[in-house]
Order: sequence, then C-alpha cells, then structure tokens
Amino acid sequence: MASGNEEKIESGFNDVPETKPKKDWILLSLRVVAFLAAVSATLVMSLNKQTKTFVVATIGSTPITVPLTAKFQHTPAFVYFVVPNGIVSLHNLVMIAMYILGPKFHNKGLQLALIAVFDTMALALASSGDGAATAMSELGRNGNSHAKWNKICDKFESYCNRGGGSLIASFIGLILLLIITVMSINKLLKLNRN
Repeated sequence: MASGNEEKIESGFNDVPETKPKKDWILLSLRVVAFLAAVSATLVMSLNKQTKTFVVATIGSTPITVPLTAKFQHTPAFVYFVVPNGIVSLHNLVMIAMYILGPKFHNKGLQLALIAVFDTMALALASSGDGAATAMSELGRNGNSHAKWNKICDKFESYCNRGGGSLIASFIGLILLLIITVMSINKLLKLNRN
C-alpha cells in the first residue's frame, strides 16, 4: 500500500503543467517611462518659441520697436536634439509593442542580440543629441565673452526655461535608456551562458 502512495506522489509531481515564463514588467515599465520622457522632451523642444518686442531706436520721443522670435529651429543643435529624441521615442514604442505582442515573438538568440544592439544605438544617439543641446543651452544662458557672444536667456527667459525642462526630461530618458541597455545585454549574456 505504501508503494501505491509513492507512485501517486511521484506521478503528481510529473503532472504539474509547465508554467509560462514571467514577463519582465520592470523592463516594460522602464521602457514606458523612457518613451514618455523622450516624447515629452521632443514635443516641448519642438514647440518651444517665444516672441518679445524690443526697442531698437528712439526718434525724438517715439521708440521704434521690433518683434524678435526665439525658436528651436534657429539653433541646429536644438534641431539635432529633437530628431534623436524622436527616433528614441519610436524605438521605445516599437520595443513596447514587441513586448505586448510577446507570444508572437520569442526572445531567443538573434532577436535578443538585435534588441541589445538597437538599444545601444538609441543610447548613443540620445546621448549625442543631449550633449549638443546642453552645450548650446549653456551658451544661451551664460554667453561667451571671449567670442563676444551675448547671452539670450536674460531676454527670452520662458524660452530658455522650457528648453531646460526639455533637457531634464531627455536626460531622465537617457538614464533610463542606459539601464534598459544594461538589462538587454544582461538578458543576452544569460542566454549565452545556458
């Protein structure tokens, strides 16, 4: 009778259905936040514009005024900032879609390698865009007395503040993208160890 119970216990352990691998919710949530940061940085910078009226001369007692507009398109570094952040947003959106459609795509071999490579490329692209925009923002905020470039942030304060907010959002996305890239490479390394 004892042998019959042992057989039931052994067969009970073998009859447990295989569970599906748990989805990596941490990676998905990091991608969603990185996507939102990159999209917000792109939108804020691409919509950044301020017009002010300045007195350029006075004839008698009549001031002559000229409206001047500061736009992100006036600085190539800001244009370059918008393009990489848009590309990184699209990359994260595609990765989120692949994760949601996970059962159709298996995270094995070549797919994990491509994800790690594309994450690294997106990280490099976002980093270069952030660096270029940060350099121009510093020049706009403080000027350069050696080159005789005046600062503009004392005249277009809200333009500079919105640009700074866009840079902060982009750097948050960049840090999250760095963490995502490390996690992607780690997944690939775990697959190679097995």
